[in-house]
Amino acid sequence: MLVVLGSLLVGGIVGSLLRIEQRLESLAGVVQRWVHRRSVPGERGHAERERFIEGWLTASLLFCVGPLTILGSLSDGLGRGIDQLVLKSALDFFASIAFASTFGIGVLVSAASVAVVQGSLTLVGVTLGAIVPEAHIAALTAVGGLLLVGISFRLLNIRQVPVGDLLLPALLVAPVLVSVVAALS
Repeated sequence: MLVVLGSLLVGGIVGSLLRIEQRLESLAGVVQRWVHRRSVPGERGHAERERFIEGWLTASLLFCVGPLTILGSLSDGLGRGIDQLVLKSALDFFASIAFASTFGIGVLVSAASVAVVQGSLTLVGVTLGAIVPEAHIAALTAVGGLLLVGISFRLLNIRQVPVGDLLLPALLVAPVLVSVVAALS
């Protein structure tokens, strides 16, 4: 538990210093403008841009951070099968329908983010093979689960947790902290 909390703390500090959330929002704005130029001309308001960014960012984070994303992609890369990814894709399909009704085309564009993240994790699984200990995978899964709670707070408008600032650094810090704790034990 302390590894997970330490990962979130260190990840949050590093993510804030690197302004990952702000950079993700800027990237979403660029993608939104590109998609909007290619679509039917319409009203180009600030609210439409914000809706697209929120849809892309929320869907990307939700579909990329979950335990099934990490475990399913690594299991696929390790040659253990795609059962978890099939279950995840079915769940994501129904969630994306609900999100698309609220956020619009930003949810569709998040499919590219999901492909990049899941593909990268699958390649990591293929590359590392059986080298990755179960403790590292458990830490990644736990951090991903807590980040899902942050996304839930955002979706419910309870609190705007900067999930983007916590996401990448915390997922990278978790296995390092597991290794440090194992070395000290």
